[in-house]
Amino acid sequence: QVQLQESGPGLVKPSQTLSLTCTVSGASIPPVNYYWSWIRQPPGKGLEWMGVISYSGSTYYAPHLKSRTSIARDTLKNQFTLQLVSVTPEDTAVYYCAESETLILGATDRNLYKYWGQGTQVTVSS
Repeated sequence: QVQLQESGPGLVKPSQTLSLTCTVSGASIPPVNYYWSWIRQPPGKGLEWMGVISYSGSTYYAPHLKSRTSIARDTLKNQFTLQLVSVTPEDTAVYYCAESETLILGATDRNLYKYWGQGTQVTVSS
């Protein structure tokens, strides 16, 4: 059974960089035709797609987050990461990682993803 698990600091100060890791267990990150996304949900709001990295390392980001977001993968460690720079309290959210078999830009429907992590709360506060 494949599982995705998010990890990282639960509290980040404004203007700092938020760094999260998603660890894939139960299977090795496959070499082709898989995509790994980061999605977040601010308190009281809906899901927001942040970006995706492909099996080949290509990345795509939500336009309004592109200047602050970076997604990378480490296939040897079965992990992919999210970095969000210059955070503000508006970046407070539950952050999820997800895996899909097709490239689906902007999608927040869980049914479009094969696997979805349980989420990790990140609070931006001084």
